Amino acid sequence: MEWWKTATIYQIYPRSFQDSNGDGIGDLPGIKKRLPYIHDLGFDCIWLSPFYKSPMKDFGYDVADYCDVDPIFGTLRDFDELLAEAHRLGLKVIIDFVPNHTSDQHPWFLESRKSRDNPKRDWYVWRDPKPDGSPPNNWQAYFGGPSWTLDERTGQYYLHQFLPEQPDLNWRNPEVRQAMYEAMRFWLNKGVDGFRIDVIWLLVEDALFRDEPDNPHYKPGDIDRFRHIHIYQEDQPETREIVQEMRAVLDEYPGDRVMVGEIYLPYPQLMAYYGTAEKPGCHLPFNFHLIFRGLNNWTAENIRAIVEEYEASLPPFATPNWVLGNHDQHRLASRIGHDQARVAAMLLFTLRGSPTWYYGDEIGMVDGQIPPEKVQDPAALRQRGAAGEHGLDPGRDPERTPMQWTPYAYAGFSTREPWLPINPDYTERNVEAQDADPESMLTLVRTLLVVRKATPALLHGNYQTYKAPAGVFAYLRGGEVLVALNFTQEPKALSIPGGEILLSTHLDRYGQVEGRLELRPNEGLIATLLAP
Repeated sequence: MEWWKTATIYQIYPRSFQDSNGDGIGDLPGIKKRLPYIHDLGFDCIWLSPFYKSPMKDFGYDVADYCDVDPIFGTLRDFDELLAEAHRLGLKVIIDFVPNHTSDQHPWFLESRKSRDNPKRDWYVWRDPKPDGSPPNNWQAYFGGPSWTLDERTGQYYLHQFLPEQPDLNWRNPEVRQAMYEAMRFWLNKGVDGFRIDVIWLLVEDALFRDEPDNPHYKPGDIDRFRHIHIYQEDQPETREIVQEMRAVLDEYPGDRVMVGEIYLPYPQLMAYYGTAEKPGCHLPFNFHLIFRGLNNWTAENIRAIVEEYEASLPPFATPNWVLGNHDQHRLASRIGHDQARVAAMLLFTLRGSPTWYYGDEIGMVDGQIPPEKVQDPAALRQRGAAGEHGLDPGRDPERTPMQWTPYAYAGFSTREPWLPINPDYTERNVEAQDADPESMLTLVRTLLVVRKATPALLHGNYQTYKAPAGVFAYLRGGEVLVALNFTQEPKALSIPGGEILLSTHLDRYGQVEGRLELRPNEGLIATLLAP
């Protein structure tokens, strides 16, 4: 079986994982140093957020060179050494690829904006103003304001779905496609095991550039992007054709290289990104529904509905995947509390398919405290520019604070003040302290991964909902392993034919049970069942 079908993936945000040179910013040698930690936790694969050469207007998601490492993070040699060490430890490595847009400092864009007849002009999306000089249509950017910026010299607007410093590539241009596929091959030739493709559902826009319809649910205070329903700016049919072309590039290489797609869409649209058995697309189109529909309504009944709907929607050939956090979403423990974060971990690592875990969630890291003067997130700063400093939202900074390794200075992340403040709870909540605690969140995650790998039904078994009382979500894997999760503050119980408890989220009980499985408040259990 292909490795990615059951792999556990550990996401690293390089700026915040480990600083090796004392500049306050994490880097590739720092990640290499910490690879044994990830290996010993029991993960199969690491995913590295961008480390490409960049002006850092969006911390690496504005790429100036797809085939080089930014000096902040190290060198290409540092990457090669990290990759070799990961492979020596048996860890796969997937890297971020950002194909929707480049930096405005990328050589391609510098050429494109020189003149209307420049050979690279059509590598980006340019449009004439309306007769009154306003933008070509009503499209709005994710980070606020119009999706269009006027280039005064050439008299046309260029498209950017994020910052003005992130112009969108024109994926209708075959030369752009081939250049990007060559960039993918550069890293595949080095030996990376795949890519997480950034905002893959945004690659192509409506060819007629029609205005988006108004969103009737928009209300004052929502971001500009919510003003409209995005039927022309997102998820165009041509996008899925490009996904299939990307997949073909990966399939040129041995070793089951994997493509994970960042796609924020409802299930019916999401499933199309798997492609078909004859024309495959993404191996793993990211399933964010536990984040957006689950963590905002963390009840057994809602989570069960999300899982059942997903399982029913999957094509027969598709591998499911699950995720509870990332660099763009508030921390798991901040959203549902530490007790339920343990239940959520058991959920993630026992559902069918491939789960992705965000660095630091294994010690229950919470959203960092970011004073207004230390906000770094460009989206938040752009909103500040529009609205003034009062009530500034720190944006995505709280979930990006440095990893808390030790109770000592700067949490063992750096030898100087880091780029974002260390969370004040680092003296108690850190890897060193939790590694010595047999009942810590870190110990739970490590033990969950041991049980997962030692239990074939959790790796390969089918999914089936199991009858449970209100407030409890229970399911069978492979018809023989029961997972029962208590989402409430009350004791619960469910009937079983008898079995053996393999693991509790409380890490304090194992052994035989007969006829009735008792769940304490905020407890999850994994148990093997006797045949009825």
